[in-house]
Amino acid sequence: MNIFNDHRKLYPIAGLLFAFLTYIVVVMPAFDNQYNNLPLPGTKPLSGDAKAGKLIYIAEGCVGCHSQQVRNVEMDKMFGSRPGMASDYANIGRTSIWQNTATLMGTERTGPDLTDVGNRQPSKDWNLMHLFNPRSVVPQSIMPAYKWLFEIKAVPSKTDVVVSMPEQFLNGKTGKVVATKEALQLVAYIQSLKQTPLPSGTMPAEFLYKKEVVDTKNSKEGESVNGKSLYEANCAACHQVNGEGLKGAFPSLKGSPVVEGENLELYVDIIMNGYDARPEFGVMAGVGTNMNLTENEVAAIINYERSSWGNKGKKVTPEEIKKIIDFIKIKVSATNQ
Repeated sequence: MNIFNDHRKLYPIAGLLFAFLTYIVVVMPAFDNQYNNLPLPGTKPLSGDAKAGKLIYIAEGCVGCHSQQVRNVEMDKMFGSRPGMASDYANIGRTSIWQNTATLMGTERTGPDLTDVGNRQPSKDWNLMHLFNPRSVVPQSIMPAYKWLFEIKAVPSKTDVVVSMPEQFLNGKTGKVVATKEALQLVAYIQSLKQTPLPSGTMPAEFLYKKEVVDTKNSKEGESVNGKSLYEANCAACHQVNGEGLKGAFPSLKGSPVVEGENLELYVDIIMNGYDARPEFGVMAGVGTNMNLTENEVAAIINYERSSWGNKGKKVTPEEIKKIIDFIKIKVSATNQ
């Protein structure tokens, strides 16, 4: 064969072989994934602000420290209700005609995974404070502050979104911290990150799960519910591990009249649907509804808060909480009609 001695024949043949192998190894699998993995039913498209926030998320390098993938390992259970699957990423396309698809799945976790952070931390105020100065809400955080996404104004306008920042994080400056459009768009994207539930009665591929032997003979519903763990996972980010909150941002639960009081309906309603009746503090999101907390879990959180930090509130039962949750659902449904 004289092909190897004739570059005019060798180069075109090598080029065709390379193109053929590229099609087999790269293009065909990509098309197969595209046509066989569609977004799950119920997947919500990104809003205009969330789309813009996604570009800011990419530009600011957030993908370098935060992943968006839930693995089937014990440590990942806090990041999502199930392992990730191809359908979770089916609606992620090219960043632009000139830019390839961003690697939003991430490569490492210097910070926590964000797959379901929209449910895990739905508070807009908390997210804005976290961007302005992460140490204001997570003292041990090593995340950089994104202060260029904010302005400090002596007199904010009526349309400005003011961030409830404690004075010690203003570095001696006076005025109010105001979120820019870019900060609000970034938070809109972060809050849009919610793991879509699977259709009723379906499960991810069986190989994603470990086979576990559960002894139900001697188990009781709610027996393993740990109020302290639930509090730290769902409440401590704002109200702090010591229950003292953050002055000027999130109220203290230590000695709180709501926590220790007799108005259990108000207490449960705040946990389930949030609270926005105290202008001096940030808006609380409906943690219980967002995280689908059961009556056992809500009761465990309440009992932990009522018996911690010197509080001496009356212990509650899951049965009491269930009646109140059912009543609140009926009341909310009637209000929305």
